[in-house]
Amino acid sequence: MELLQGLLLISSIHLLAAASPGPDFVLVSQQTLSHGKKAGFMCSIGIALGLSIHIIYSALGLAAVIANSATTLWVIKILGGYYLLYLGIQGLRAKASTQISNKPDSKPSMKRSSLKNIGVGFLCNALNPKAPIYFVALFTVVLSPDLPLLHLVIYGLWMMAIQLAWFSSVVVLLSQPIINEKFQRLGHWIDRILGGAMILIGLKILTSKIN
Repeated sequence: MELLQGLLLISSIHLLAAASPGPDFVLVSQQTLSHGKKAGFMCSIGIALGLSIHIIYSALGLAAVIANSATTLWVIKILGGYYLLYLGIQGLRAKASTQISNKPDSKPSMKRSSLKNIGVGFLCNALNPKAPIYFVALFTVVLSPDLPLLHLVIYGLWMMAIQLAWFSSVVVLLSQPIINEKFQRLGHWIDRILGGAMILIGLKILTSKIN
């Protein structure tokens, strides 16, 4: 498959996957509304970097092994599910803020370091138990025995760029003054709703069977 053809195919598939509601989307929304635009961007970077884990093992040919190993998938499912539960519980514990500001980043009591926000996003994506199955299916479409390593690197970087661009767009939207001000007034309830959604996703992962 030609490089351009592969990029177009990967773009169409991966953009739909990135835009689908899931733990990454819920997490970016929660981080942006709770901690501001910068936190949302840092979390988005972490999610994009988390893709590198899946891309690397896929490139090494391990995706098929992981996707067909019940024990490995079980471990990933437990780690990912409980991590989402942890994030959800943090959201449920959110309290009403005594300050309302039109500036998305003006939440001093809830500031986090950029590294921590990146780490939260990275772990959320890297511990997604459905990722191995998705990536082995995606890479099967474009991989071939004679595929140059450079093309594989380009595919991986392009998917990370798509992921980052999509979630950055979400952050920008939620950071608009009019939208953000309305969300801030109900900030703790939004945190709790998104936290509950995260818990439901975590429970679904823990109780579902991965074929």
